[in-house]
Amino acid sequence: MDKSADVAIVGAGIVGLAHAYMALRKGLKVVMFEREQFAIGASVRNFGMVWPIGQEPSGGLDRALRSREHWREIVAQASIWCNQNGSLHLAYADDEQAVLEEFVALYRHAGYQCGLISPAEALRRSPAIRKEGLRAALWSETEMVVYSREAIRQIPLWLEEKYGLILRFGHVVTDITLPLVRSSKEIWKVDRVVICSGADFETLYPHDFEKQTLTKCKLQMMKAVLKQPASFGPSLCAGTTLRHYAAFSKCKSLKKLDERLDIEEPKLKEHGIHILVSQNSTNEVIIGDSHHYFKSVEPFDSEEVNELILRYFEKFVTADYHITERWNGTYPKVPGSLHIILEPESRVQIVNGLSGAGMTLSFGLAEEIVSAW
Repeated sequence: MDKSADVAIVGAGIVGLAHAYMALRKGLKVVMFEREQFAIGASVRNFGMVWPIGQEPSGGLDRALRSREHWREIVAQASIWCNQNGSLHLAYADDEQAVLEEFVALYRHAGYQCGLISPAEALRRSPAIRKEGLRAALWSETEMVVYSREAIRQIPLWLEEKYGLILRFGHVVTDITLPLVRSSKEIWKVDRVVICSGADFETLYPHDFEKQTLTKCKLQMMKAVLKQPASFGPSLCAGTTLRHYAAFSKCKSLKKLDERLDIEEPKLKEHGIHILVSQNSTNEVIIGDSHHYFKSVEPFDSEEVNELILRYFEKFVTADYHITERWNGTYPKVPGSLHIILEPESRVQIVNGLSGAGMTLSFGLAEEIVSAW
């Protein structure tokens, strides 16, 4: 048995990469298996946002802020494009402004680095936002953006060069019977396994997942090119995002906002739509998204959903654009939980169900898990 390592990681998405990074920094020998030639799952079908502002203080905020610091170190060392641009939550109605004001008052000392700003200051920070009807904005400085399609490909190569990560792309792991891990091409002897296989959680240890409330969330997103290239500045969102993220859930004023949106645009909730806007390294604009929950995900996208997304996007962004790409993604979700960690057998851990916040939380979570070994 000439193939051996301390740790085997299954899955080269952001959760797997985060665990590989933490294990390698601990001085462990790590082999990473990925069934595709490069990661193509939820880790590359997203906004590329690290989004601490969406996490509750009692939940993932500390983990998100630690992840952000790891991201800052990695992008600097690996020469990965990153925009530490912060975010703006835009209020175009009295109830939206009330939620932002309540949020700031409620969490003044909770660790968020944010504050209310005037419409004039918001427009100064982002010339792309629609000024008509803008009442206020919440500016947060902790958010950042990477171009996930590039970053998720670059990080494993950097880990290979800097730390000696052993990459096995195109290897499907078919059996784990410690100390042996069998792929479609090789057999490895390892001390520990971390399975980070994302939406494909049925292949290994299916019976363990049958006991969980894990489901799959399908999202629809788009990429736009601006006809007149410009920087949007911060990542942008508006009223729909206030009812999506747990950080705002304790704001009592949210009920009035929710009721108004349900009357004005009931299909937004029907399709789980809230709108975030990010920009990548070439100033292309990523717009999304929707949320539909299934055990088995239909591959077919709804143009009605895309139209609803764009219609709301145009309520707070003014830009001359055309859509160049449309896609869907799938991620696992555990209702009411930030993640799922299973140990089907000794020294085998399954880490999954980060509920669409993998870019935001993975490094902080992996730091906690690996430090406990």
